[in-house]
Amino acid sequence: MAFLQLDFFSRALNVASSVNVILPEPDQGIGVGASKGDRKPKVLYLLHGYSDDHSIWMRRTSVERYVSEYNIAVIMPAVNHSYYCNEAQGERYWDYISEELPNAMKGFFNISSSPEDTFAAGLSMGGYGAMKLALTYPERFSAVGCFSGVLDVADPARYEGEEKAKKERIFGPVEKIAGSENDLFYLMKKSENAPSKPKLYISCGTSDFLYGSFKKFVPEIKKHGFDVTTFEKPDETHNWRFWDEEIAKFIPFAFGS
Repeated sequence: MAFLQLDFFSRALNVASSVNVILPEPDQGIGVGASKGDRKPKVLYLLHGYSDDHSIWMRRTSVERYVSEYNIAVIMPAVNHSYYCNEAQGERYWDYISEELPNAMKGFFNISSSPEDTFAAGLSMGGYGAMKLALTYPERFSAVGCFSGVLDVADPARYEGEEKAKKERIFGPVEKIAGSENDLFYLMKKSENAPSKPKLYISCGTSDFLYGSFKKFVPEIKKHGFDVTTFEKPDETHNWRFWDEEIAKFIPFAFGS
């Protein structure tokens, strides 16, 4: 696979922005399978968590090896602590991730623009971002994965003291998150009658501090007509061992293999 570190000027953010990209090659070298197919590569937007950046998936997992047998490009953007939102007191990261970035990547690279060839996945905060993309624009994606995701950002129990101030910088008053465009439970209702929806893969460890929101979210989204596959790993916590396993499982899931 080819690995690129790309910096380009973002109009949405009004600053240079960093993206890591994996692109398929016909010959992958010893011990790695060759990419299949001569069509434009499919695309996976792979999103990082709250304490990480665009480099983390390459540093902590074998994602490059996992995608080597598929004709797919992997786009890994940096969004800081934004929760993939247009921040109440900050930058327009939702505009960046949902509109500007896909258009920029299609301009830079000869990749597919078809919804059936487009996937998104992420961990923790990135799991929230991936689900927000799926529920806001269900017609754009074929499959979306969420690993140990922050699925209930409107839960008031999450916000106390300094943490509340941090989240209000992103979301605005926490009591107004529920029912807003940042609330996944609101978005799932809004997208219930969408003419096309991606299949979803949602996973979490049973000892993860986010397991409660996973258990709350899954039955609700199933009620709204989404094709949902779930996985719970007993005694697993919030860690990279689990996320490495999950991205390895999600890629063939997305391809239907």
